[in-house]
Amino acid sequence: MTDAQWPPTWVRAALDLAVLASLTDGPLHGYAVAQALDGHGFGLLKGGSLYPVLGRLEEAGDVEASWVEGQGGPGRREYALTTVGRDRLEHDLAAWRALGDTLTTMSAGEMRHD
Repeated sequence: MTDAQWPPTWVRAALDLAVLASLTDGPLHGYAVAQALDGHGFGLLKGGSLYPVLGRLEEAGDVEASWVEGQGGPGRREYALTTVGRDRLEHDLAAWRALGDTLTTMSAGEMRHD
């Protein structure tokens, strides 16, 4: 990872979710996912960081990969968000927001009463 807006441990923790979010507008090949993440402050990830995440998400059913023949060049795998992946993205985003809210509340010295 290079030039990430956040500490590397935060980027690693959010990487699965960030990859899912990068696919919401449609299928992308791996390098395009890396560019999307870089464009949103995650830094330029190396393939050794990104492709294991894509494989794990594919294995979980969150994304599906298909082979797309290249036009005048080599083919490549393209990744698309599945319905399961969209549901996970929605659920996990809500959980991240709740975590942020909790940290904000804690830093303001407020007590949680459940």
